[in-house]
Amino acid sequence: MESERLTTVPNQDETKNGSSEFEKNQERYKALISTLTHEKGWRQKEAYIEYGGKWWTQTLLEGCLRAQEFFQARPNHFLVCSYPKTGTTWLKALTFAIANRARFDHSSSPLLRHNPHELVPYIEFAVSFFPQVDVLKDKGNNTLFSTHIPYELLPESVVRSGCKLVYIWRDPKDTFISMWTFLHKAKTELGPVSNLEESFDMFCRGLSWYGHYLDHVLGYWKSYQENPDKILFLKYELMRAEPLPFVKKLAEFMGFGFTAQEEEKGVAENVVKLCSFETLKNLEANKGEKGREDRAAVYPNSSFFRKGKVGDWSNYLTLEMAARIDGIMEEKFKDTGLLEISI
Repeated sequence: MESERLTTVPNQDETKNGSSEFEKNQERYKALISTLTHEKGWRQKEAYIEYGGKWWTQTLLEGCLRAQEFFQARPNHFLVCSYPKTGTTWLKALTFAIANRARFDHSSSPLLRHNPHELVPYIEFAVSFFPQVDVLKDKGNNTLFSTHIPYELLPESVVRSGCKLVYIWRDPKDTFISMWTFLHKAKTELGPVSNLEESFDMFCRGLSWYGHYLDHVLGYWKSYQENPDKILFLKYELMRAEPLPFVKKLAEFMGFGFTAQEEEKGVAENVVKLCSFETLKNLEANKGEKGREDRAAVYPNSSFFRKGKVGDWSNYLTLEMAARIDGIMEEKFKDTGLLEISI
């Protein structure tokens, strides 16, 4: 069932009207959501809700609706787009380091003190619910945002503004395992996560956050093919194998290409090192039970740094399970060019 977007858009920034306006809009969203199809989610007490042909949790959908109404993209904005657990944290760190290397040297980067998710805020989380976050107040310098929203449901201002997007994707088997293990680390009263087999079955059927993972990839891929100058499409496995050329490509696409002098000084290499999984995981800000300062999550910062390895799925999935999701991918990606990506 396709769902229509809300069409009542205020004439001014909602955050200027106080909490009463915020609550009024929350009631509108909840009223709409109550009319939509609900199904059991991966947790015992959590429902998945169908909207726009995708599946959402209550909080995610409220955030999407709010972003669709109120997020105003500008031509100089840059969006990091992804499905959950496909390399988002790493890509956020890279984009922040690239865009802000003139402001901060290697030893003073905010990445050394903050989780990358605090520095590149989600439009459906921090921007929608926590407008007081420091990075959002820095309007003169902050142009980086992120989202997990499917391309088809992005705020209209994103497309209208002509701002650039980068999208990252990875093997669906590793994506599933990363998501399933990640959910176990949440501080929640919604009950335990379903077992591996049941969760995997739902993932394969598309009953997952933001809808079917492979449809999510396809949506951005099709848009990339239509607008290659506005969307950069990256594959996690290729970047992990040899990050430097992709970091240089990303910087060039963002409009922050490395100069000849920077090349000589090894600035690009320093960005790769600063943003490496090993460096970020071992920072004090990303250890233990420390939470994000933007207060937009129920996950400790350490939960965003598990292994980052390619092929870890083989430690969890049976060969039959792997064959199932591979078969679905081959069918969905047939004749799209996605299966042949190697560069």
